[in-house]
Amino acid sequence: MNNPFFLQPPEVAEKAKEIRKKVLKMNYNAGQGHTGADLSETDILSAIYFRLLRFSADNPIHPDRDRFILSKGHGVGGLYCTLAQAGLLDAALLDTYLQYDSKLPGHPVRQRTPFVEVNTGALGHGLAIAVGLALAAKKSGRDYRVFVLTGDGELQEGSNWEAAMAAAQFKLDNLIWIVDRNRLQLADFTKNIMPIEPLDRKMEAFGLAVHQIDGNDATAIIETIESLPQDDGMPKAIIANTTKGKGVSFIEGQPSWHHRIPTGDELPLALEELE
Repeated sequence: MNNPFFLQPPEVAEKAKEIRKKVLKMNYNAGQGHTGADLSETDILSAIYFRLLRFSADNPIHPDRDRFILSKGHGVGGLYCTLAQAGLLDAALLDTYLQYDSKLPGHPVRQRTPFVEVNTGALGHGLAIAVGLALAAKKSGRDYRVFVLTGDGELQEGSNWEAAMAAAQFKLDNLIWIVDRNRLQLADFTKNIMPIEPLDRKMEAFGLAVHQIDGNDATAIIETIESLPQDDGMPKAIIANTTKGKGVSFIEGQPSWHHRIPTGDELPLALEELE
């Protein structure tokens, strides 16, 4: 099984630009959302769905598909817009985001949205679930990979480190853990709330193969993940250094945009920057 799109990095970057536009319009229309988080993860999601993830566009639960888990569930707006850009979700549904009984709730819900693997949003759970899925692949003799995207503030949850220990113990070289390292959480910088550095050395101490990349660069994301060995017995950790709110100058790196949306003239100004 292959990725049904398998786009080249410049094409993936163009998809990311269109996804960002969708995010801004969707959050504007909804009157709520997590704009900063949606924008920081966009290049990662675009690379996953348009190049890296092996899946069937016609069968969301194909048994041989790669699995993707969005552990930072508050960034689900970025996921919905990525699925819509890929034609895996009816784009008209974006206008229903966060409405009562919508198929697009504020966190991923498997029972509501196709191509959502598991329900997430309680931070610190996604990596543990990904470890379980990766172990299931090993036990059942299947060759699918498991991708999981966590936030960086989320790593303050101890369950992540228990999961990392298990991943190393069971030699889950089919696990790819990506950290959206935008250095912001809620209303402040991660270093001010609960520092997590030296993150790379901590991950290595837990038995993971660690790589640091520019998480807003499609080429870096694709080349790094495609070069990872799949038979070395080591789970993979990708520290994707990103900018929260990437793509819009007045949103980038601003803690206030964790749970802000564009209002008034901010939407056309943001969209103009993305042209």
